[in-house]
Amino acid sequence: MSEQNLKGHHALVCGASRGIGRACAETLAERGARLTLVARKTQTLESVRDALPGGAGAGHVVLALDLDDTETLAKRLDAVVEPVHILVNNAGGPPGGPLIDARPDEFRQGFERLLIAAHLITQHVVPGMRKAGYGRIINIISTSVREPIPGLGVSNTIRAACAGWAKTLSRELAPDAITINNVLPGFTATDRLASLFDARAERAGGSREKVEKMALAGVPAGRFAQPAEIAAAVAFLAGPDAAYITGSSLAVDGGRLHAI
Repeated sequence: MSEQNLKGHHALVCGASRGIGRACAETLAERGARLTLVARKTQTLESVRDALPGGAGAGHVVLALDLDDTETLAKRLDAVVEPVHILVNNAGGPPGGPLIDARPDEFRQGFERLLIAAHLITQHVVPGMRKAGYGRIINIISTSVREPIPGLGVSNTIRAACAGWAKTLSRELAPDAITINNVLPGFTATDRLASLFDARAERAGGSREKVEKMALAGVPAGRFAQPAEIAAAVAFLAGPDAAYITGSSLAVDGGRLHAI
């Protein structure tokens, strides 16, 4: 959409270098938002920035952050000095595999990256949102918060914790006109999905094509989502029309979830 309903708003998007995060950055920029793009590699982020509407000339900036390094994350966030109106918390999930085989450090790393990092960034931006009287926090999580996904034991565990964190914050922040919601992507055509399918095929001694076919069999829409379709849901929740939606988890999954 070309509708400029986010003009004058500043959005900070994590994991903006590829996949769903990049699609979110592109969609928010198309709707008029000015972007701070966050990921590990400055050069990659600069390429994304330069491809956005207006590029660097539109005020889009990059910030190289490692969400695994939560000890230095708070200090690095001091570079974000302007108020943030929209925050998209998005990070790569833990490796797949049976939960019973998971090592304690896999839980620690996943918890640091997906929950502690999101919490620190949220703490940094909320004061500016309060002052502006406008705040939208959108977390990219997973449909596993409603139905655990086989073979993603650590991710299922951590994602559920993220949903509980967001629901708690939604009640604390609502009086300040700040909403916090979760978008739950289904199978989405990204590099991560491909790597998960490759790993699953290797464990089963089969092919990725067979794994993909089995996955698609459970999706009533009969296809995988495109990252832009997830980003469209994020953009709606980021806009003024979503002011009365908070504490919610929106599945964008082609009908795959069985739960109501």
